[in-house]
Amino acid sequence: MKYYIIAGEASGDLHAANLIKALKQKDASAQIRAWGGDLMQEAGATLVKHYRELAFMGFWEVITNLKTILNNIAFCKKDIDEFQPDALIFIDYPGFNMRIAKWAKPRGIPTHYYISPQIWAWKENRINAIKRDVDEMYVILPFEKEFYEEKHKFPVHFVGHPLLDAIQNRASVSVEAFQKQHQLSELPIIALLPGSRKQEITKMLELMLKMTPHFPNYQFVIAGAPGQEDEFYQKFIGNQKVNFIKNKTYDLLSVAQAALVTSGTATLETALFNVPEVVCYKGNLISYHIAKRIVKLNYISLVNLIMDREVVKELIQDEFNEKQLQLELEKILSTEKRTEILADYQLLKKKLGGQGASEKTASLLLKSLKK
Repeated sequence: MKYYIIAGEASGDLHAANLIKALKQKDASAQIRAWGGDLMQEAGATLVKHYRELAFMGFWEVITNLKTILNNIAFCKKDIDEFQPDALIFIDYPGFNMRIAKWAKPRGIPTHYYISPQIWAWKENRINAIKRDVDEMYVILPFEKEFYEEKHKFPVHFVGHPLLDAIQNRASVSVEAFQKQHQLSELPIIALLPGSRKQEITKMLELMLKMTPHFPNYQFVIAGAPGQEDEFYQKFIGNQKVNFIKNKTYDLLSVAQAALVTSGTATLETALFNVPEVVCYKGNLISYHIAKRIVKLNYISLVNLIMDREVVKELIQDEFNEKQLQLELEKILSTEKRTEILADYQLLKKKLGGQGASEKTASLLLKSLKK
């Protein structure tokens, strides 16, 4: 069969890549064309556009890049028409994907959504478009099934969180081997995860790096995003004593003592590696004030959202400052706070369900197509 997959950011690239592998195991003749990233391409997809060309985050940023976005949508429709897929598979990225779904459904192309848009956070009225334009929905957070089925009477499949598989299936690395491979000192590591988009990195990294002189008994290591050039990070690093490692985020998390993490999927990844973290977020001022008025959430990190309480500290907008960041980092390096956080992480893992999200999704998708 022919599959057309659309992912718009680094986390989507990871999950889509694992889904591609599962589809290829179950369908030896699978032809896959995709919007995404390097991991999807490595898994066997023909890449149409890289997500680094698509990542516009925030209300103001979308408005100022509207022409590019509309051109991408038009190009995507044309490409789908020419490919004639048996199924369209959307990976999160709702602003773009829901427009494609609306166009595709009347044309008789089966529409499958893996990793739901976060309509439980904002734009809940998107449920009407989902009911109209999406044939099958595969959700990865435990509360989403109840949200869709009980509140909105829309049946969905809860497949568990794909990060459990991605982390479980990786090759382990020792602290000593990691330090030797990357020419690091023997000091304990604090990981800096400033995000995958240029906008995020620009707003986050400079302040994160201000922690280095406050913690001389630790070494700081920046996790470089796969879609960004090394030179982009260098203007923030300058002459500071900080290490930069690209495309090794999971290895880095597996050996880190603590982490400063930009809000997003990385907050959950960090927790699943049992690394105490401080969650950071600072957006464009206009975008932030718009979001504050319409987002219906008590928390911004997946860890706290899933647990429905504060497990990790979130420093948002004005609270994300040097003094507060230093204070919260000191806390998570203390034995008492670390013990408390790590116990909560174990409860978090139980809530996420078992492994096998990619395999379950591939099986359900193929079963639906064969009806």
